[in-house]
Amino acid sequence: MHIDDTIAAVATPLGEGGIGIVRLSGEAAPEIAEIIFKPLKAEFPLQSHHLYYGYIIDPVSREKIDEVLVSLMLAPHTYTREDVLEINCHGGIVPLKKILDLVLANGVRLAEPGEFTKRAFLHGRLDLAQAEGLLQVIRARTEEGLKAAVNQLAGSFSQEIKEMRQQILFLLAPLEAAIDFPEEDIVAISKETMKTKVKELRDRVLTLLEEAEKGKIYREGVETAIIGRPNVGKSSLLNALLREERAIVTEVPGTTRDLLEEHINIKGIPLKIIDSAGIRKTKNQVEIIGVKRAHSLVKRADLILFMLDAAEDLQDEDREIVSLLQGKKVIVLLNKTDLTQKLTAKKVEKLVDSAKIISISLMQGEGLDELEDAIYELILSGTVEIERVSFLASTRQKQALLKAKDLLEQVWQNNINDFDILSLDLQAAYAALGEITGETVGEDILDTIFAEFCIGK
Repeated sequence: MHIDDTIAAVATPLGEGGIGIVRLSGEAAPEIAEIIFKPLKAEFPLQSHHLYYGYIIDPVSREKIDEVLVSLMLAPHTYTREDVLEINCHGGIVPLKKILDLVLANGVRLAEPGEFTKRAFLHGRLDLAQAEGLLQVIRARTEEGLKAAVNQLAGSFSQEIKEMRQQILFLLAPLEAAIDFPEEDIVAISKETMKTKVKELRDRVLTLLEEAEKGKIYREGVETAIIGRPNVGKSSLLNALLREERAIVTEVPGTTRDLLEEHINIKGIPLKIIDSAGIRKTKNQVEIIGVKRAHSLVKRADLILFMLDAAEDLQDEDREIVSLLQGKKVIVLLNKTDLTQKLTAKKVEKLVDSAKIISISLMQGEGLDELEDAIYELILSGTVEIERVSFLASTRQKQALLKAKDLLEQVWQNNINDFDILSLDLQAAYAALGEITGETVGEDILDTIFAEFCIGK
């Protein structure tokens, strides 16, 4: 990436819509406006942060491309802290493409994924934690997740990290002086004060790690597994919760042979809901793989929706599944209550301790509201832990926190009289925390992070 280039991209989703935006950033942005834009009631140069009505004109053919609103925003008061030009045209593939092609034909380069935000980071407009918060704003699936992402974008998480780094510098300064000037007999910070301060820092990092784990639920959703033997209605349940025909439903046992994953929102709670292969003994090699994946899913899922066929007695396969559910958070669903019932809630209560049991009929659409209420109550009651968080940590950020925690733990537990080792460990913890905000991170990491953004952001 050449940061001196002027870049451009379509900043709105492709397809038909009321408005489409072509965004430019770089020193050539004002010049491009003069080349391709004809304002109806204004003269060049355009004023910064004003909106102008006019037409995009091909400078060679003089053809009118589209009727537009144009805004020129001059540095440094822009998203990238460069000159920015935004062309608001009609939201169709053809006008957007023609305008972008016209811009690129006049010496502007197509932006890489996330390059506008990367420039905002490189120019100090955002730190790396805020940039990743922006990505979470875009990907937010619920209001609570959005609130946490907006807090992170506003800098609450970054401020906490910066304060901890400042505290580490406070501890490092007298240590470094004592190491560099041993003849001066400089008195470093006392052993007791050092231990107290390092423990406080370690505890702050632990608190952030706990919140990062909770934030994973808002970022990825409560992992919810639909489990049961073949033909009890697992795929029908997935379709009913999604309110669309996502999974194939047939009377043939073993139709689902892999994990089908979708995200849904139940009363503001994000769920990553997964339909699994029916658990049974089989000789079909493909189905065997699906059953193994279903077993693995049960182990890692936060919540289990265990489906039983109420029109049949308990089968050995049902009992085998019950043995997998020990210690898990479970809602038992007795499906097919529109048929003559052979399996009752009383029989099931003896098998699955403390599980909520709900009778449903997916054929008639009965019981789904009760199921959604039960999921919501189970989560908010704390049985499945989900709490409000102030940031949504990425895996990268969590790894940096873990590294800092281990280093601070090492300082706290080791011999504090060895100033050299103590200084090295504190410097490493300082650097680990700096990875979160981007002060100590390599170009390869930056490229990986910003590649997750769409082109135009």
